[in-house]
Amino acid sequence: MALTPNTQIPSPNIQNMNFNNETIDTSSLPKFEEVQFTNLHPSYWKVTLINILIVFIVLFTALGLVMYFDVTQNNEMLGASDYKYEKIGGLGVLFLVVLFFARLGFKKKSFAFRTHDVLYRHGVIATNTIVIPYNRVQHVALHEGVFSRIFGLAKIEIFTAGGSSSDIEIPGIAKEQAENIKQLLMGKIQKEL
Repeated sequence: MALTPNTQIPSPNIQNMNFNNETIDTSSLPKFEEVQFTNLHPSYWKVTLINILIVFIVLFTALGLVMYFDVTQNNEMLGASDYKYEKIGGLGVLFLVVLFFARLGFKKKSFAFRTHDVLYRHGVIATNTIVIPYNRVQHVALHEGVFSRIFGLAKIEIFTAGGSSSDIEIPGIAKEQAENIKQLLMGKIQKEL
């Protein structure tokens, strides 16, 4: 059929379409806040501590080297070493602040697996909860870091479509439990295909 300026295109009969757009009662929706979350394995705090200590040992060593070479090259300057205690004290305060926030963050990290989705909660000052339905999961990876392996821990990474990095990384899970979680997620992915 050729279209001319006077040709009328039949419109769909809107009266026969069953269009429904009703309001949802949000108070009756299931609340993810009521889900029983699982905390990270207690040994993961040791892994976190080891990582923080390594970073600050490097920082203290670098500061010590800078102060040593600064003093040996400028030993004729009066009061050149007066600031070294302030620098060390400042780095010490930074260490305590990082340790405090790392502990808060560790206590807030938790996860849950429900029938249709996975939840991961984290944060320090504000708490964030990520909810990913299983039908969006494309890939699951299990990783063991050097120190995590020593304590028998692993990290689960969950990837969804369209992302090059993982959408959820759940660290500090006992290796056997992490392997079971990976199998569960792989089974959910296979069901969706």
